[in-house]
Formats: sequence, C-alpha cells, structure tokens
Amino acid sequence: MIGVDSGGSGLRVAIARAEDGGQVGEAIRAEPVRTGPRGIDAGHLLACLLPAAGELLARAGAGEAGRRPEARGSVAAVAVGAAGMATLGDDLRARLPQALAAELGVRRLALAADAVTAYAGALGQRTGAVVAAGTGVIALGADLDAPPGDGGPSLPPATHHGSGPVRGPRVSDGPGGRPAPRPPGRTDTPPGGRAFPEAAPASGEALYSSGPGGRWRRADGWGHLLGDCGGGAWIGRAGLEAALRAHDGRRGGSAALLDRLEAVFGPADGLPALLYPRTDRAAVLASFAPEVAACAGTDPVAAGILRDAARGIAETAAAVCPPATGCPVAFTGGLFGIGPPLLVPVREELSRLVPEACPVEAEGGPLDGALRIAGALAGGTLRLPVDGNMLALWPRPPAPD
Repeated sequence: MIGVDSGGSGLRVAIARAEDGGQVGEAIRAEPVRTGPRGIDAGHLLACLLPAAGELLARAGAGEAGRRPEARGSVAAVAVGAAGMATLGDDLRARLPQALAAELGVRRLALAADAVTAYAGALGQRTGAVVAAGTGVIALGADLDAPPGDGGPSLPPATHHGSGPVRGPRVSDGPGGRPAPRPPGRTDTPPGGRAFPEAAPASGEALYSSGPGGRWRRADGWGHLLGDCGGGAWIGRAGLEAALRAHDGRRGGSAALLDRLEAVFGPADGLPALLYPRTDRAAVLASFAPEVAACAGTDPVAAGILRDAARGIAETAAAVCPPATGCPVAFTGGLFGIGPPLLVPVREELSRLVPEACPVEAEGGPLDGALRIAGALAGGTLRLPVDGNMLALWPRPPAPD
C-alpha cells in the first residue's frame, strides 16, 4: 500500500505491507505540488510521486523479493491526501486513476482532501471531530455510527481482478440508483496497456457516492483572506497589527511585539514593502505566530491574541461536532506545537461550547491517515464518508442486492 501527503511544504510518500499495515519506507520531496489553471497539477504530482514510490517499492522488494504484492509491481491500494483536493482536485481525479494503474499496477485508489487524511490519522474510523491547524484552520466531523442504510454499500476487499464493470451507484445517481451506461467507444485501458480494474471514466468522475458514515461536516478552511480563524496566519497578522499600533502610538499596541517585528523583519515602516508583493503572504504572516506565543507569558496583548485565536478554533470545532456524548475531538497540525498557551484556552472554550465533547490526543498525522485509508480500502473495511470531493474512490463497489 502507498500513502501520500501533499501540502504546502512538499510531498511525503510512505509504503506499508498490505497484510498488516506495517510501514516499510518513507520518502520526502521538499518541492510543493504546483497549482495551475486546472487546479492541482496532476502531471507535477505524478512527476514527484512516481520516482519516490518506485524507489520505495524497489527497496522494499529487494529485501523480500517477490513475497509481497508491492514487490511484484502490483499495489493493493493508494491513498493520496492533498491540500485543496475538494475544490482544486479535478485534474487529479481525471488523470491519477489510470496513470497510477498503468505505472504502479494500483488496484484501488482514494483521493482525499488533506483534512480527511488528518481525520483518519488522528481518529481512525470512529465518530468524532478533528481540527487541523497550521497556517490555516479547518475542522472536519463525521458520525460513523449512523444506522446502516444511511449511505452506500460497503467495499469488498481488493481481490477482484475481473475485466468487466462492477456496477454500483455513481456520484450523479441517488442511493441505490443505476449507473448510466458506458459512453460508446470508451476504453478502460490507459496508455501503456495496463487496465485499472473497473476503471474511472475519463472525466475523473468518482465511482462511489457515499459511505455508511453519512456526510462530512466541514467548517472554515476558507483561506487567510476569508477565514482560517485562529490559524497561524490569523495569529501572525493580529500580532503584527498590534506591533504597528505600538509603532504609531495607537491604543491596543504591544511594545513587546514591536520589538519582535523589528528583530524578524527589520524596521516596522518597511513591512508593507516586504509583505504585500509576496505570493506566500499567508506563510509569512504565520511565521510570526511563534513570536506572539513567545510573548504571551508576559505581554497581555499577545496573550489576548492567543485567547481570541483559541475562541475561533473552538467555534470551528463546535460547528462540526456530532451530537454524541463523549464525542472525541482531536487537534492536529503544526500550530498546536505552540502548546499550553493555545491548547489550554482552546479546550476550555470548547468545553463551554460543547460540554459533551471529549478532547483527545491525535493518534497520528496526515501521512498516517493516508496509509490507514489505503489499508481500509484494500481490506474492504472503509467506513469514512465518500462524497466524490472530500473523498473519492476508484473503482466503484458492487451494487447492493
């Protein structure tokens, strides 16, 4: 199995044994995948992924020659988690299924938003909510204990190798609906001659509509201009504003944050020229968040910024919490490396907003989540909601009787 985590800092790839999920290798590509007019660039992602995956598979096969499917060039399942997948993933959904089948012999594929892999890494496949916070903030919740029949059929293990279609609901069909007939002249054989079993249509349409856990509940993740309340860019921007207020002599300023601004960026009046022309403004703003946290112990303005950030994060978490007593809520992402100055007020505010919520430690990160999804996909045990955007699968499962 292969798990992929694609984000702003680059691409990480890990492989694991299909039989027990044990990780056997990991590779990092520091270059982030490009985004272009068609969204996330599938060609660039493949150019980063295929060499890394090939190297890892060859290394794994050299030690146990021919014993595992991975070593024979047939990969049971791949899960790709990518930032922006839900809204910018059309090129990936259109091109990756057949490309990965042709190049790696992939039998099952999941394409997911990075929030979904963060959820799977933090909580696995149990009801709850996860807040992923770094430069931005997004929260995802799901009730995976919904009664059977609320979603689509469960997936069988990845053992079917038939060449014909396995009929099931398409995204455009209602629950239990019949799939539309295949377009005339369609072929399921990608360039290179290897067919993806029950391959996806050329349009990239997902072949599975919804899972037994119902729907994802998402909040925020709208970017630093429209939301991401309490995230790294939000904290950094608020800290820089407080510093500039002190520079001007306006109320609400912080001399301590002004000192940190000048230590990091130089003279305060030069900050606009440094910041506004940059295309990575959100990351630059977020780089100041640790300075705000460092000042929070002695500076009331900095402490107030963290309290406001905590309130925004808790409100985002509360918006997606399933109505279940003891609902686990995990916090994951680099921003929470700030530690108690942020986490303590977040948990206090969440307890006030959702008394039945139960904060828990995240079990793992997004790459762990990608491997978990790949393993569940290979074993036919995937319970996460599948909607074609936040999480899309290839091939389709069989239709219910």
